Amino acid sequence: MLSVRAFSKRFGGVLANDSISLDVLPGEVHALLGENGAGKSTLVKCIYGFYRRDAGELMVDGHPQEISSPHDARAMGIGMVFQNLTLIPALSVAENVALFLPDLPRIPDLKSIAEALRSLGERYSLKVDPWALVRDLSIGQQQKAELLKLLMARSCILIFDEPTRVLAPHEVQGFFHVVRRLVEDDLAVILITHKLDEVLAIADRITVLRQGRVAGQVTRTEATEAGLIRLMFDKDVTRSPIARPEAQAAGGPPVLELIKASSRGDGAEVSLHQVDLVLNAGEIVGVAGVSGNGQKELGELILGSIACAEGTKRLFGAPSTNQPIWDIRRSGVSYIPENPLAMAAIPYMTVLENMAVTHTSSYARRGGLSMDWQAVEADADRAWRRLGFSVSSYLPARSLSGGNLQRMVIARELLHDPRLIIASYLTRGLDVQSAQAARSALLQARDRGASVLLISEDLEELFEYSDRLLVMFEGRFVGEFMPADTDIYEIGRLMTGSEATYVAS
Repeated sequence: MLSVRAFSKRFGGVLANDSISLDVLPGEVHALLGENGAGKSTLVKCIYGFYRRDAGELMVDGHPQEISSPHDARAMGIGMVFQNLTLIPALSVAENVALFLPDLPRIPDLKSIAEALRSLGERYSLKVDPWALVRDLSIGQQQKAELLKLLMARSCILIFDEPTRVLAPHEVQGFFHVVRRLVEDDLAVILITHKLDEVLAIADRITVLRQGRVAGQVTRTEATEAGLIRLMFDKDVTRSPIARPEAQAAGGPPVLELIKASSRGDGAEVSLHQVDLVLNAGEIVGVAGVSGNGQKELGELILGSIACAEGTKRLFGAPSTNQPIWDIRRSGVSYIPENPLAMAAIPYMTVLENMAVTHTSSYARRGGLSMDWQAVEADADRAWRRLGFSVSSYLPARSLSGGNLQRMVIARELLHDPRLIIASYLTRGLDVQSAQAARSALLQARDRGASVLLISEDLEELFEYSDRLLVMFEGRFVGEFMPADTDIYEIGRLMTGSEATYVAS
């Protein structure tokens, strides 16, 4: 259905794609695998017309095609679901779909569109209320709406860029069920993911990219986890837990205390209810929960970006209930949010400029009239070396892949040795090697006496790296455990508020 021949794409001095070739067949899932910055997102954005390729040929159904825009791609039956969803929050699902249709009439028949959405939803297990406003949908439902939008536009080649990055574990299984139904109808699926277990579970063929080139192509029957890692990195990378000493109790007051703390949600936000939390120096406290149960609001309440409507907040032994964000930041609090592009980066500024924005006072000279960019670059280089990351300092943040953007935020937030680290979905979008480096950096910070609040849906990660484990459901803490005293199934039941541990889509 789709053939790519010798695709190349350059951004300034960076060669993102270097003579890449691959074929996509009907009725198959073709996975693109590679470390952060390997060129996966750039390749599919060239296929979709989001970027213009510099060299190479693209064929659809055996015929050479020139795709200069997403409009051209959609006309040829190519659709793409981006990492950051492109729905309009204030409109209903039916209205979003209507705007995407290639033959939209002057007055859309929303009733007919809604009926077609329900029919497709039944066929592919993509049930979404056509009249629901997008802003009221969960991330998993929004992703279903994005896919329905492509199917309504008659796309037959479907590209997913890190689709499971924002999904809860049970939603991932539901997504796989949908993908299997799609390929049964001879549609083609291109899937970008960093998760090896997902590749081995769903892909029919796998193309591995390394440094912008094809490192290898294998079928699922030929693929092994060790073999794929070797292709990704040209070396063996261990995925085993990092050996670490147990946390040592530190003296002095708690780093953070929340006492009966509550917040008032406003539509998209979840309200927190009577939250009690104590974080001590030199420990990692994990927070488990399905996305949308108050974890984001918990981090923002600690940081001060949402108000503590009731209760008390204390940082480093001092009252901080009404303390502004800047003062909280300067006291030694860092924040790695769940959505780095929306919450932690300025898209049109360079990586180097983004590295400086949270500590401008450290680099300001002449009373703030100039910046010491050499000092910023020296600190950034030190951060990259410490973590083993490599990100070009002069690219705009908006041009980075999701994984490289996460690398940038992690490096910046750990650079100045914070005393309290709030890390939400730390390894989301990271390749195996980068994820190991990020986790190791948290352990090193803990061993230096920092306190870490690790928010994640990856229960294996939480059990391996947490000294204490909390479970959040509907804006409340519903359980506290030492990891050795519980198991994944008990935590999973508390996360979902029921006995169910698996929910099909």
